[in-house]
Amino acid sequence: MLEEIASASARPLDPGSPLSLDTECSGDGPGRAAVDFPVAVVLPAGGSGERMGLPTPKQFCTILNRPLISYTIQAFERLSWIGTVVVVVAKENHDLMLNIVREFHHTKVKVVHGGTSRHRSIFNGLQAFSNNIDDSLTPKPKVVIIHDAVRPFVEEDLLLKITLAAKAEGASGAIRPLVSTVIATTLEGYLDHSLERAKYRASEMPQGFLYDIIFQAYQRCSEYDFDFGTECLHLALQYCGTNAKLIEGPPTLWKVTYKRDLAAAEAIIKETLSTSACVITEAAAEAVELAGTLQKNLTTQGMVVTDVIPCAKESYTDCLSKSRSFIQIAVKLNTTKRSFDTQKTDELTTFMRLASEVKQANVQLYGIQIDHTKVSELWERSAARLADITVALIRDRNPALIGQLLQA
Repeated sequence: MLEEIASASARPLDPGSPLSLDTECSGDGPGRAAVDFPVAVVLPAGGSGERMGLPTPKQFCTILNRPLISYTIQAFERLSWIGTVVVVVAKENHDLMLNIVREFHHTKVKVVHGGTSRHRSIFNGLQAFSNNIDDSLTPKPKVVIIHDAVRPFVEEDLLLKITLAAKAEGASGAIRPLVSTVIATTLEGYLDHSLERAKYRASEMPQGFLYDIIFQAYQRCSEYDFDFGTECLHLALQYCGTNAKLIEGPPTLWKVTYKRDLAAAEAIIKETLSTSACVITEAAAEAVELAGTLQKNLTTQGMVVTDVIPCAKESYTDCLSKSRSFIQIAVKLNTTKRSFDTQKTDELTTFMRLASEVKQANVQLYGIQIDHTKVSELWERSAARLADITVALIRDRNPALIGQLLQA
């Protein structure tokens, strides 16, 4: 019998294009070579989400068993050249945020309390670097990136451009073409005039700054700016004379604002997770053969197999912690019906226990069993069925099937 285990992690893929498995940044990532100075991030997440119309603030709404803000944090944590991610939350959400940090194993996060407005919250986040009150805080960054907690689809390429431009110019920001024409109205509610859309752009996030510039701007800005202002780039220009370099960003910079946006975000994440996988195989010849066949069959169904790597059974947990969507190939040979029944029961018990353990790390583990046969036609049929079930499991991510051994 050949046993194939398909696992889909609840953790997001690395947000690359917009989320991609093969762009995971390690020590040799493209950003590390270009960024040889400390970089940090401030994520204001103190909003109440009034426009969402839900009791839970939008940054804490769950998408595929994971809070939205966790996806955004992961987009930054995956980059080796980014140090600390300061998350600014309302005081009443402090414990909730700490629980999210622990549950989803965020390692670069510093949680601080927000203020009564967006600018006050950002300033609190910036002060976390100037008020060195604990030993765990990283040194003051050269460049700080300010981003919205509800914009999870931010690409490394854009972050790199924003960071390098901020270091060179003092400030930088992402922009997008206007979708709608902007008009001015009279007090009576009639059209006054409209702006020529081609001349204007929408200011987006992320925005980058030399830390000393943006911190100084906030120290100098007025109470009116704190209470009613929204544009960080304007503060840098008005109070420090720093004119930002503007960089056009991709369409994926959209912000989760309304309830319908949660469904759109889920669709993007789910679709991206379902388009790529890594095959992990034992060294046995049968396992290697099955891995090759499965890779070909998955490719015909539009799924990209990014890699096929060896992994011993003892390394299951390590592989699960490093992979997002993957297929583990294992081989079990049985000689008698009785030994088969006994072994099958033992394997199912072990598998269910493993699925329960890794579920605590937000990993969904499914299993498929196929019987090895030397009849070519039967084997090809089973291998094709194996691919069909694997694709369905990865795309649907059905929690009811976690820890189950399906038959191909």
